[in-house]
Amino acid sequence: MSEERRLDVLRAIVEDYVLTREPVGSRVLAERHRLGVSPATIRNDMAALEEDGYIAQPHTSAGRIPTDKGYRLFVDRLSTVKPLSSPERRAIETFLSEAVDLDDVVARAGRLLAQLTGQVAVVQYPSLRRSGLRHLELVPVGDRRLLVVIITDTGRVEQRTLEVAQAPDEATLAELRSRLNAVAAGKRLAELGKGFADVAQEFRPEHQDLARSLALLVEETLSEESEERIVLAGTANLARVGMRFEHALRPVLEALEEQVVLLGLLTEMAAETGVSVRIGHETQLEGLAETSVVTSGYGNEGDSVALIGSIGPTRMDYPGTIASVRAVARYLSRVLTA
Repeated sequence: MSEERRLDVLRAIVEDYVLTREPVGSRVLAERHRLGVSPATIRNDMAALEEDGYIAQPHTSAGRIPTDKGYRLFVDRLSTVKPLSSPERRAIETFLSEAVDLDDVVARAGRLLAQLTGQVAVVQYPSLRRSGLRHLELVPVGDRRLLVVIITDTGRVEQRTLEVAQAPDEATLAELRSRLNAVAAGKRLAELGKGFADVAQEFRPEHQDLARSLALLVEETLSEESEERIVLAGTANLARVGMRFEHALRPVLEALEEQVVLLGLLTEMAAETGVSVRIGHETQLEGLAETSVVTSGYGNEGDSVALIGSIGPTRMDYPGTIASVRAVARYLSRVLTA
C-alpha cells in the first residue's frame, strides 16, 4: 500500500508542477488531491521519493519538483491517456485530407501537432528505404536522355535523369515500364535491386544494358543519405513554456538546428514500438537535456515509414502530448496510404 501511495504522491507532484510551474509542497498536495492521508504522511512519502531520486528540492523552499527519473516512472505507470474529443479528431482528419501533395501534408501535420501541444513538432519525411513503389515512369527527354520518375506509396516523388546511347522506341519503353512495375508490386524500395537486375536478363541483348542502368539508378537513389529530411513547426512555442533563454532555450534551439543529430535521435526512437518517450538526459543530447521528446511512427499499419513527434520541456503534459502525437500519426497514416 505504501508503494502505491507514493506513486500517487509522485503523480500528484507531476500534475501540479506541470500545471503551476511551481515547486509542490505537502500541504498543497493534501488540499488539492484526495490522497487519504495527512500532510505529515505525505511529507514522509516525499522524503522517500526524494531519497530514491524521483523528486528534488530546487531551493530552500518546502516544495519539490520531479526529476527525469520521476517523470520516467510517471510515464511508465500511465494507465490511461485521455483520447482527443470527436470534434478534435474530425478537425485533424479534415485538415490533413485537404493537403494537395506530400510536402503539404507533412507541413500541415507539423502545424497541427504544434497547435495541439503548444510545443515544437517534428515530422520526418517518409524514408525511401521504408517506402513501397507505387509507380515507376520513364519519359524520353531528347534523343539521349530518359527522365526516371519514382513515385512511392506515401506520395513521395523522386526524379532522376539517365544518359543513354540512344533513347529506345515507345514499345521498348512500355515493356520496361510494365515489367519493372510488375516486379515492384508489393515490395519495399530497398528490396527492388535484385528483382530489377533479374528483369534485365529477360530483355533482348540490345536492351539489357538499359535495363541494368535503370536498376542501378534506382539502387543509387535509395542509397542517398540526403533523402532523410525533417520539418519543424512551432519553434516559437518554446518561448511560451517558461524556458529561460540562457539556461535552456538557447541550447534547445541550437540542437534543433543540428538536423543530422536530431535525425539520429529519431532513428533510435524508430526502433521502439508504439509511442516512444525520451525524457531529459535520456536523449543523450546535451542541448535537449531539459526537454522531452515524444514520437510515434506513421505509415502502413504496423509498418511505419517515418516518425512524427513533439519536443517540449520535461515539465510537459505527458498524457496530452502522447494522445496528440498518437492521433496525428494515425490520421497522417490514413491520408498517405489512402
